[in-house]
Amino acid sequence: PLRALFQRPDRGPRLPSLLPARLIRPDLAWCDDKADRRYNRLILPPTGEAEERLWRQDRLYDVIVPLGWNDGPVVKGRGSAIFWHLCRPTKTPTAGCVAVEAAVLRQVLPRLGKHAVLRVW
Repeated sequence: PLRALFQRPDRGPRLPSLLPARLIRPDLAWCDDKADRRYNRLILPPTGEAEERLWRQDRLYDVIVPLGWNDGPVVKGRGSAIFWHLCRPTKTPTAGCVAVEAAVLRQVLPRLGKHAVLRVW
């Protein structure tokens, strides 16, 4: 399932979406430290090395949709978040996420609501 839409406010207009929306701020991160009680959750502020910073210099996380992976309930060690995000210009593989071109997100996101599911094969 698609959990929410996160967007950087400084990198373009807000995308219309039926998903719950949140702005990405420089202090947001996702915890991927299995030893942390906040494992596989959005954290504020980040406190260590074992987190995925959401405010990046590249454009990959300008738009992020966390997928419902290992989040109900969270099982430590089963894997941290899978994000649906923007791909690199070279379209090289991700480290476990789903990445698409910005045009795809702009076209598809407005049509997806809270009951939408993204199948990863």
